[in-house]
This record gives sequence, structure tokens and C-alpha cells, in this order.
Amino acid sequence: MIARTALVALLLASSASAHALDYRSTGRAALLYDAPSTAAGKVAVAGAGLPLEIVVDTDAWAKVRGPDGRLAWVEKAALGGPKTVMIKVDAASVRQTPHADADVVFRAARGVLLAVTGPDTAGWLPVKHPDGLAGWLPAYEAWGE
Repeated sequence: MIARTALVALLLASSASAHALDYRSTGRAALLYDAPSTAAGKVAVAGAGLPLEIVVDTDAWAKVRGPDGRLAWVEKAALGGPKTVMIKVDAASVRQTPHADADVVFRAARGVLLAVTGPDTAGWLPVKHPDGLAGWLPAYEAWGE
């Protein structure tokens, strides 16, 4: 019984790291396919800078999940752009410091892409708008982190 409990604990511990989410942004506009081949059906075009969740990673292809939840395949050569996130709430407030009561630098609407400029700090992402404004965004308001 002890050996069985230890085995279950080991399996649970190893599966926790297997579920860590990996996001990568497109470095350029990219075609998304329904299978890992350029001969497969084309399902969409992902614009440059779109964050995608990596579901399956092979040598030349990645199966990805987009912000809309759909799955598709993309050539890995199209990934590797600067890290970005997409606003997933109706309106996000980007603040001067990583605190809920800090002054608002700007607001971003759902679907806006922001560059991530550094590591997550206690649930806050340092971000920069294409117009140059920068601040801190609560990580839970972003897709791609």
C-alpha cells in the first residue's frame, strides 16, 4: 500500500510540470493549418505578435491554441517573436507600478496586443503599448502569460 501511494504521489508530481503552459508569439504573419503539413487545409492566418499556447511541440511544427480556444498547427519557424500578451477582459487598466491602487497609465480594450518587457512580478506583467506607453498589467487580464 505504501509503495502504491508513493507511486501515485510521484505520478502526480511529474504530471504537474507537464501541465505548465508554454506561450510563444508569432514573429510574422503565419498560416495556421488543420494538420502539420503545408499540404493540409489552411484554417486561419495569425497576425504578427499573436501569442499562442503550445500544445504539442515537434521539430518543425507546433500544435497551438489561439485566444479563441481553437486548435491548429503552425510552422515553428513562424514563432519566436518578442513576447506579447493579448487583453482578455473588456477593459484593462495598465498601472504605473504593480499595485492595484497605483495610478492608471492607460487603458487597453479586449484584443489589444501588448509587448511584455520583463518577468512577472507577483502577478503583474510589465507591458508596453505600441504607442510607447508602459506600465503594469494584472497577469490574469492577459492571454499569453
